[in-house]
Amino acid sequence: MNLNQITIAVSNVEQSIEFYENLGLRLIVKSLPKYARFECPDGASTFSLHQSEIPNNGSTWLYFEIENLDQKVTELLQKGYVFEEMPNDKEWLWREARIKDLDNNQLILYCAGKNRKYPPWRIP
Repeated sequence: MNLNQITIAVSNVEQSIEFYENLGLRLIVKSLPKYARFECPDGASTFSLHQSEIPNNGSTWLYFEIENLDQKVTELLQKGYVFEEMPNDKEWLWREARIKDLDNNQLILYCAGKNRKYPPWRIP
């Protein structure tokens, strides 16, 4: 089994397209006003947006792994992105930065290396 795609609810697909393209995702499907899909620059996963009238309660968390996290955060700051948490080392051996999208979805940009799947406390 392999995870193919994640879809999140947004209030305005067109505005969210710009946010996620500038974040670094590649738009591959644009079916306005209801839907858009992106490819991640690395790996085979896709990510999509679906227009929804239901307000977001902030319970959606998305993790995007970025090898050069600090450099990417600097680039995004120059584009006007506002981070809730700048890159910092976590006790679970990941380096993370946090930002919210236009609909209050929590995005965690992180670098974990081998610890993503093989932390020292992994179950054998």
